Amino acid sequence: MIKPLILCKKEVKDFFFSPIAYIIISIFLLITGWFFFSTFFVIDQANLRDFFSLLPIIFSFIIPAITMKSFSEEFNMGSYELLITFPVKTRDVLLGKFLSTILFIIIMLVPTLSYPICVSLVGNLDLGPVFGGYLGSLFLGAGFSSIGIFASSLTKNQINSFIIATTICLTLSLIDKMLFFLPDSIINIANYFSATYHFQNFSKGIIDSRDIIYFLSITFIFLYATNMVLYSKR
Repeated sequence: MIKPLILCKKEVKDFFFSPIAYIIISIFLLITGWFFFSTFFVIDQANLRDFFSLLPIIFSFIIPAITMKSFSEEFNMGSYELLITFPVKTRDVLLGKFLSTILFIIIMLVPTLSYPICVSLVGNLDLGPVFGGYLGSLFLGAGFSSIGIFASSLTKNQINSFIIATTICLTLSLIDKMLFFLPDSIINIANYFSATYHFQNFSKGIIDSRDIIYFLSITFIFLYATNMVLYSKR
């Protein structure tokens, strides 16, 4: 586990040596801040429901932007071939990049803690949904990060990686909005694949093992698929 942590530390440093990290965080905070404060005094309710309801859609664009260069840049610059000559396993490299993305998401979410603080100043804030929402954000971020890293392992082009990852993440986020197109017999099955459906339970303060299993399954499936792609390239 030491090697992935060392690689994670390197990846995080590389993130913040680049202006892209600050641009992504700024865009995320501008979007979430705008939607939060634009309705803060309108809904007259002490909760973060609007903030969390938008998070799956926002993450569908933000996280692919974070992960698009994970392997695409390595392939394009030829540094991946150099990396695998070091005494590290493919899964160590993969876990290092995955953990660095999770850490980046945590850093990105920290400033949004000002939102529940603002709400608590004007009303009685229920901490259950807040805790559940942030916990769900980490599970959602982990699932989407694994998708983004998988997309990045498929191509040398970062834009293609972004498009592939965004398409998959958006599909998982919006599938519950398209249920009326489906026959009644498969609605429940399709709804289970909705990331938004499972995330909403967290944002209501409901910690259900089925939702945790869903996000862990998504994360494992795409990380495993990425490992297979990298192994074939190696």
